[in-house]
Amino acid sequence: MLDLAYFRNNFDKVAERLAARGGTLNLDGFRELDRKRRAAITEAEQLTAKKNAQSKEIGALRSQGVDTTERQKEIRAIGDRIAELDEVKKTADTEFQELLAGIPNIPHESVPVGRSADDNVEVRRVGEPPKFDFEPKAHWDLGPELGILDLERAVKLTGARFALYWGLGAKLERALVNFFLDVHTRHHGYTEVLPPFMVNSASLFGTGQLPKFSDDLFKIEKHDFWLIPTAEVPVTNIYRDEILEPENLPARLCAYTPCFRSEAGSYGRDVRGIIRQHQFQKVELVKFAHPDKSYEELESLTADAEDILRRLGLAFRTVVLCTGDMGAASAKTYDIEVWLPGQNAYKEISSCSNFEAFQARRANIRFKGAKKSEYVHTLNGSGLAVGRTWVAILENYQQKDESVLIPDALRPYLNAEQITPKGELK
Repeated sequence: MLDLAYFRNNFDKVAERLAARGGTLNLDGFRELDRKRRAAITEAEQLTAKKNAQSKEIGALRSQGVDTTERQKEIRAIGDRIAELDEVKKTADTEFQELLAGIPNIPHESVPVGRSADDNVEVRRVGEPPKFDFEPKAHWDLGPELGILDLERAVKLTGARFALYWGLGAKLERALVNFFLDVHTRHHGYTEVLPPFMVNSASLFGTGQLPKFSDDLFKIEKHDFWLIPTAEVPVTNIYRDEILEPENLPARLCAYTPCFRSEAGSYGRDVRGIIRQHQFQKVELVKFAHPDKSYEELESLTADAEDILRRLGLAFRTVVLCTGDMGAASAKTYDIEVWLPGQNAYKEISSCSNFEAFQARRANIRFKGAKKSEYVHTLNGSGLAVGRTWVAILENYQQKDESVLIPDALRPYLNAEQITPKGELK
């Protein structure tokens, strides 16, 4: 959420910056609310001054034995009007907050202006895509042939966009989770947490999913519980309504969770395989940073996610998203895209964002400043999406004999070097 005072005093500047996202902001409603609020404040201040002056006069008259009954009635009427004006101001402030809740974050000045993913800017490319002396297969063919991925039975169990892993497929998924957490906690300085996989509405409001993006979520009937779309939601809300000590910043947390998304609006995109699922596993990185240091922390968080791909020997590229392609809560986002030979394309495997104070203001997360408490800056990124990493390993490490080599970094977790066509480890 944007700062109310800043927004109220900079309507046109905010509208101009938000226009870079590709939308338009109708300021008429805000201006009318602001006019009513300011008029109520001005009248209340004038009446308060009048009330104070008349109260002094009444005191003087009463000391002289003068009957002040009528004057006191007038004072009470002024007090009633001041109370009415206070309600007008409170109502306007509430309506302002409700309107602000639906407005996206202001893009950072370093974010390139654009309308879609076509306008994103590549900032680096690491590693070379593997070269094959055969036609590489996509994971939706390779996985079932290996006997480790079963999409047909997943449809029977639940429906489309769910996956069933068999044997080594399940073990590879579990190995990736452990590998991610070990690297982030042992080498990158994150503290592991295991949060609930369901959250309440207040948590989703805090990170910006509610009220605007409820269609992307799964709601539990008869309860104020929602399945989490990402660990970002429960982990960021750990410190909701709390004030952190400045010496504890940046706070770095990581968490493994399943994630649940309805994928509203994504029909027709990545319908084959397990790139876009209703349920998937992910390790999330979350930071709480001092505002002066948050963009340094964004760079290091992105590097931490990239390090996983480096250790796995997977080629990737990192792009900075343009204004028209960013999430609503983000001020700046890097997407890390891994190379998938079976699809001859780079696909997103991590999205790393700085939300500045946008989420902290909604969730009321502060730190002790020099003179008063201030809002922290929150950041998060996938470190990494487990299923998409699973896909990348199968497609990049496939062999001509239809086996799949296991990256060196994962071999201690699987105690093997290769997955054979029968789904056996060697």
